Amino acid sequence: MRFLLHLVVTAIAFWVATHLVSGLRYAGPLPGLLLVALLFGVVNALLGSILRVLSLPVTFLTLGLFALVVNAVLLCVTGAAAESLGLGLHVDGFLPAFLGALVIGITRAVLNTVVDRRAHR
Repeated sequence: MRFLLHLVVTAIAFWVATHLVSGLRYAGPLPGLLLVALLFGVVNALLGSILRVLSLPVTFLTLGLFALVVNAVLLCVTGAAAESLGLGLHVDGFLPAFLGALVIGITRAVLNTVVDRRAHR
């Protein structure tokens, strides 16, 4: 159940990002965002772990700011995979991916706090 809640939170975060960031578009049915969120989770789990370990020295030197670049790369990869699978997500380049990753991260943090607080009651 918790997994599904976090999947819905990620889908909502993608929806927010596609509405706030120009260059990040989703053309498909709203329930399809769940598949995009699932794809993002898979990319994040597989490639994100490797990139975070490899970029650890740079992330340390930049006081964690390079993690935003890693997240942007993961969003670019997710966008490319989603386009090739016909899921309707399109990322125009690195800057929209960077801003989109920032919006997705903030939205997920806020919504996960709300979801986790309600789950502990």
